[in-house]
Amino acid sequence: MLSMKKDWLRWRALATPSKEAAEFEGRSVSYGELDRLADGQAAGLAANGVQAGDRVAALVENSIEAIAFVHSVARIGAVLVPLNSRLTAVEIARQVDLVEPALMVADEEPAGVGDGNEWRGSGPISDIQIIPAVPLKTVSLSGLAEDEYPGRRDAGRKWQESLPLEEDQVQSIVFTSGSTGKPKGVQLSFGNHFWNATASAFRLGVDPKDRWLSCMPLYHVSGIAVVFRSCLYGTAVVLRRRFEIEAFQRSLREVRVTQTSLVPTMLHRLMHSSTVTKWPKSLRTVLLGGAAATPELLQAALESGVPVNPSYGLTETATQAATALPADVRRKPGSVGRPLLFTELRIADAEGRSLPAGEIGEILVRGPQVTRAYFRNPDATALALREGWLHTGDMGRLDGDGDLFVLQRRTDMIVSGGENIYPVEVEAVLREHPAVADVCVVGLPDEEWGQRCAAAVQLHAGETVTRDALLAFSRKRLAGYKQPSAKHIRFVEALPETASGKIARRAVRTMFEDVTLTQEECQP
Repeated sequence: MLSMKKDWLRWRALATPSKEAAEFEGRSVSYGELDRLADGQAAGLAANGVQAGDRVAALVENSIEAIAFVHSVARIGAVLVPLNSRLTAVEIARQVDLVEPALMVADEEPAGVGDGNEWRGSGPISDIQIIPAVPLKTVSLSGLAEDEYPGRRDAGRKWQESLPLEEDQVQSIVFTSGSTGKPKGVQLSFGNHFWNATASAFRLGVDPKDRWLSCMPLYHVSGIAVVFRSCLYGTAVVLRRRFEIEAFQRSLREVRVTQTSLVPTMLHRLMHSSTVTKWPKSLRTVLLGGAAATPELLQAALESGVPVNPSYGLTETATQAATALPADVRRKPGSVGRPLLFTELRIADAEGRSLPAGEIGEILVRGPQVTRAYFRNPDATALALREGWLHTGDMGRLDGDGDLFVLQRRTDMIVSGGENIYPVEVEAVLREHPAVADVCVVGLPDEEWGQRCAAAVQLHAGETVTRDALLAFSRKRLAGYKQPSAKHIRFVEALPETASGKIARRAVRTMFEDVTLTQEECQP
């Protein structure tokens, strides 16, 4: 078992205090400055009663303060629970109830706390209202480091020494939708992040002058991974609030970026944008993940001089498990490369038996970056983690050289713009409408988004509802990116079934073959 210090930022600040740590919207901070910012935040957490082992929920947008916050939670030995700000209040409340955090940290001061059972945020989440099952104390991220908490100095004494820890100590609980529609919190340890960062460095290489352009939100495991990797490597993060084509291109042109992370939808937009004229020579890595990229997109990228690196990974593997280099893409179009250092991949049949090269089966992963458990979900843990192997549910094959080809992301899962949408979750919400008897949600191919969400809806006898009314109903319960458009809703007399009585999803997909959308209708 690896013994390490949990405070990676403190060690980095001691080694290279003046080296650039992060740049955000024209503001740059060194590792020494980031360390001092995290120090103040850690004292604020301690003054608010957070202790080692407590869970701290975070509903924040990208910023330098958010980067420091990732480190400050680790500094006091607490567990970070990043929450997706795109989710609805109902979805967030479900996750909050599961983890029972000691504290919620948001971008802005809560607008109203009431009797402690109600939380309202402001700023980018102004419409949200969370009603957790237990009282939830909340503070603003901007005020966390201020010198106004009573007893701050005394409260901070307990965390000021960096204590040793085992590599399996949990650093964060990152949520990924489960196939049952219920949230699954992936427990990621310091060891998971450390070994993934190490393996990624062996595959992609590290230059002391690297600057990683990240548009990924810090509630995604890929966003957190860039923060930790850069700290361990001593390199810089060029953080952006979100992905915007012109801003992204400007960063490539003006900030001397060497690496970046994209999902295929982002790369597709860049390749089809008239504002993107050329890719800088300083850029050596475009890590592509989150969804399968078409061979056509990859070929177009290579022809345009994009050093694209298709990868395969999951939240459960702390991002990467396999990654291809640009030369691999040219040699084997469609491959996501070989497993990273210390990582094992195998293809198995339904009984878990290994299949020979070339045969299609479920992708299994084993390695030090793989989670050991889902939080408070022993059934899901037992199903996914068996005899040391992570059963991903994804289908693929390995060729004779050991290169991985991912043929289908998790069964029935829809991957739209890099976001995972589970049909059963959308179906459960639509069925809550009193007029709906049954529903089947499927994914349709989309050139820009990868896939789009579509729903075939069966109504109760004598009931009526419009598409707009049904969408208005679901918008209160589901994030926008999970919504089908009005043109992607079909009312049917009955849903088609297989011989075994299950809904025939393939037959449902054929119902939408004639549907085309304008660019405006494609917006999530």
